[in-house]
Amino acid sequence: MSLGGVEPLGPSTTPCLHQLERMRFAPRPIKAATSEDTSSSVSKDFDEVLGDLKEKWDSVENKSTLLVYGGGALAALWLSSTVVSAINSVPLLPKVMELIGLGYALWFTYRYLLFKWLWATGKQEGTSG
Repeated sequence: MSLGGVEPLGPSTTPCLHQLERMRFAPRPIKAATSEDTSSSVSKDFDEVLGDLKEKWDSVENKSTLLVYGGGALAALWLSSTVVSAINSVPLLPKVMELIGLGYALWFTYRYLLFKWLWATGKQEGTSG
């Protein structure tokens, strides 16, 4: 039986479901790197970074100041984490902070990113021309 010149597929020409899945998910050959290649490149990178750090540490003249600044940075990080967790424990305040952050992000996008091309052409706010 012909449908306008198009022959329907019979049972002998229709591929089975498992054949379709096998064709779609056919394994592709993958060349895996050997552990020697990976470990040698990681080892080289690690040695290079370690050498750079040693050079930079040796070039620092006042090491005690650097240690004080590093300790101060860690203390500031701990303090800010404590403040944020305290604010987060107040029931309504986190949602208000999210709204403030969203408003600021929208304003920043509108002010500096959305019409940046307008500022580049010199057509700034309040100028006539």
